[in-house]
Amino acid sequence: MTEKKTQITTIWYLVMTSPSELIKKPLPDKGFEVRECSEKLFEYNRFLYEFVGRHWEWTDKLSWSEQQWQDYSESENLRTWVLYKSGSPAGYFELQKKSDGVIELAYFGLAKPFIGQGLGGGFLSNAIEEAWSWGASKVQVNTCSLDHPGALANYQARGFQIERTEECA
Repeated sequence: MTEKKTQITTIWYLVMTSPSELIKKPLPDKGFEVRECSEKLFEYNRFLYEFVGRHWEWTDKLSWSEQQWQDYSESENLRTWVLYKSGSPAGYFELQKKSDGVIELAYFGLAKPFIGQGLGGGFLSNAIEEAWSWGASKVQVNTCSLDHPGALANYQARGFQIERTEECA
């Protein structure tokens, strides 16, 4: 009988407490455009979540009903931006405002064909700027060892500080 190994996942909770902490990086190519989804369409949020997240084991919302997706995506406290390249979605981020004014970078990621092109730092800079311009008292994000291997380093390079770390099986 062989024993099944339990994989330990590390989760890092990061915070930025002032806009002056942002270490901005521009997008490397002027052919990219970041646009907010002003019309809230839960089907598009679901598509983006699945499109970007399938490579990083984003599974927490896969079993959601249409009503759960609609309640989440069309909430007044959620805003969504998409990174486009020649009209095609290259990545997205969602900002969620909490009752205490904290804004969480709820989801952030690039579509697989756009990974490795030096877009992460510039796109993340844009997300952080949008959070502060929305009136954040602070900006939070978390990442884990299942995400892109460069995710934690990108967050830290933009000025986020680790607030706490957890390990779970």
